[in-house]
Amino acid sequence: MATDASSKTPHAPSEASRADGVRRIASGSTWEPVVGYSRAVVAGSYVGVSGTTAPEAGDSPYEQTKAAIGKIADVLAQAGVGISDVVRTRMFVTDITRWEEYGKAHGEIFGAVLPATTMVEVSALIDPAILVEVEATAYRTG
Repeated sequence: MATDASSKTPHAPSEASRADGVRRIASGSTWEPVVGYSRAVVAGSYVGVSGTTAPEAGDSPYEQTKAAIGKIADVLAQAGVGISDVVRTRMFVTDITRWEEYGKAHGEIFGAVLPATTMVEVSALIDPAILVEVEATAYRTG
């Protein structure tokens, strides 16, 4: 469950559906309504998961990446899909020289799935404690 960076207080996840069948899954973060996003959106066979972070996992790129992907796995399950349905990931990292640490965590989870992926260095993320932000796209086949 996501937390608001300013208050560090978790909020209850929620879900909203539109008449056209698009379903939005919220983590409960107070950032979602302020910024205007959902943790995940399910539209037909498509599931898009917003950038996900895990600064609470410590100062290790490996641990933060594993924890962020764990959060992604949780919301994918809420959407009715799993890690094996992921077709695309993106990793935004603050120090590309540590790519092997981010990549190792990604590979341990997605090594058998082999989604298309991108790793991009960024100058900063929303909180200096955040070393990586991971987003994912899944495709439901059944």
